[in-house]
Amino acid sequence: MSQSSPALAFAASDRPEAQAALDRLVRQYGSVAPADADVIVALGGDGFMLETLHNNLERGTPVYGMNRGSVGFLMNEYEEDGLLARIADAGRAIIHPLEMDAWTEDGNKLSGLAINEVSLLRQTRQSAKLRILIDDRVRLDELICDGCMVATPAGSTAYNLSAHGPIIPLDARVLALTPISAFRPRRWRGALLSHEASVCFEVLEADKRPVSAVADSLEVRSVCRVEVRERRDIALTMLFDSGRSFEERVLSEQFTG
Repeated sequence: MSQSSPALAFAASDRPEAQAALDRLVRQYGSVAPADADVIVALGGDGFMLETLHNNLERGTPVYGMNRGSVGFLMNEYEEDGLLARIADAGRAIIHPLEMDAWTEDGNKLSGLAINEVSLLRQTRQSAKLRILIDDRVRLDELICDGCMVATPAGSTAYNLSAHGPIIPLDARVLALTPISAFRPRRWRGALLSHEASVCFEVLEADKRPVSAVADSLEVRSVCRVEVRERRDIALTMLFDSGRSFEERVLSEQFTG
C-alpha cells in the first residue's frame, strides 16, 4: 500500500447518514473498484464492518472503518478531512476467522466463516442440551442452557461480553468458550481454549430441543452436530487511527463501568 496516496474504495451501509457520507467522500477522494483498492473505507457500524470484511475474504484488502452507525467499537471516528494521512498513519489489527461445519437433523452439512463468534442457540422455549468435546475428548457431558458460543479475540467484546465471557487481547492466541444462560452446571462460566483447539458441540435430544447454529450472519437451523476451529490461514486486516489501536480499545473496555 502506498503511504502517500493509497487507492480507496468506499462502501457504506444503507443508513441515510452512511449514504450521505459516501457521496461526500467519493467526491472528495475519488473511488476505485474494491478489486483495485489498496484500502477499503467502510462507512457504517460494527455490523457493516463485519459484512465488509466478509466481502473481502479472498482479497484480504485492509479495511478502515468510520462510524456512521449505532455501534462503532470496530470503527474509527468519522472525520472527512485528512483521511489519507489518517490511513497512512493507521495501525493494523490482524484477525483470523472461525470456520463452522454444521450438520442438520436431515443429514445436510453447511459451512461458514465467523469473524466474531459461532453461537448455538435454542430454537424453542425448551432449553438446549449440549455435549462439548475439545480435540475429540468430552469435556462437558451435558450443558443445559440457552446456548453456547466460541468467540475470537475480535469478537470477545461483542456477544461474548454480553454473555459475561472474558475480553481477550488480540494477540493472546486463545478462544473463548462461553455459555449463554447456563442452567446446569449452574456455576460453569466457560473456558479459555488454545487457538489451535477444535471444538465440537453435540446436540442432545435434538428432536425435542432444537438448536440453531450461527456463524456471524449465516444461520443453520435444527443442527445435531457443530464443529468449530480457527482458520489461521485466513488473515483479515482492520486499520485503526494512531493512538486508538484495537488493543487499546480492548484494554480500555476492561476498565469501564
